Amino acid sequence: MLVVLIASGLVLAGCSTATPYGPALDGKGYSELQTESDRFRVSFSGNSLTPRETVETYLLYRAAEITLQRGYDHFRMVDQDLESTTNYYNTFDAAPGYYGFYGRRSLRHRHGFSGLSYSYSTVTSRPVTSYQAIANIIVFSENKPGRTLPENDDHTYNARDVIKRLEPLIVRPEPEAD
Repeated sequence: MLVVLIASGLVLAGCSTATPYGPALDGKGYSELQTESDRFRVSFSGNSLTPRETVETYLLYRAAEITLQRGYDHFRMVDQDLESTTNYYNTFDAAPGYYGFYGRRSLRHRHGFSGLSYSYSTVTSRPVTSYQAIANIIVFSENKPGRTLPENDDHTYNARDVIKRLEPLIVRPEPEAD
């Protein structure tokens, strides 16, 4: 039992803050895969303390960064998905209980032996959900030959405008102390 409590404490200590914006580390953060010259699969995975809205914002921000890094200025979300994973964690409230009276009663032994043990009086189960947002994007540029920028498309974004508007919402990892 003690081993379970210590392991649970270590896991919770490692996840005491929401996933910051950065490359994937231990499966949490952003990643991308270039699938064609102008197409990318982008994802952002958060831990259980990272709200759904934050995961979706970080995905959109990363798509804009990729677009600008590759020399383009617009991107289109071809498809987008959000996956959630829910784990249940149980908390056991232990209360000391009377283990009971045992021993032999006889003329020689007039008293028995009693001892304390622990019984679980309350078990609380709480759900913990983490999110991963995934999108396929196509990048465009007004100044480059090739794919033309779609007209009046609700799924096409100006990468510079996305960066400008979302930058205040981005929480980056703390720099490591030397």
